[in-house]
Amino acid sequence: MVKLTLYSHLNCHLCEEGEALLHREGLSDSYRTVDIETDLELLKNYEIHVPVLKRDDTGEELFWPFDSGDLAVFLGHGS
Repeated sequence: MVKLTLYSHLNCHLCEEGEALLHREGLSDSYRTVDIETDLELLKNYEIHVPVLKRDDTGEELFWPFDSGDLAVFLGHGS
């Protein structure tokens, strides 16, 4: 199973939507959440882009907005 990192920040409704999508797709145990506000470099890179989903194995990133189809392609389960 691919391990993922979800870059987000508190009180972000889009981040909540992204996390809800991960749960609906059965990925609850496949990701960790990182609050970008805890790291200046992450804040610089992702401040206006969150949520961002990153594959830990390849470093590929999926920027919001994404849906189930985008997620399947990103994870290699779709075309």
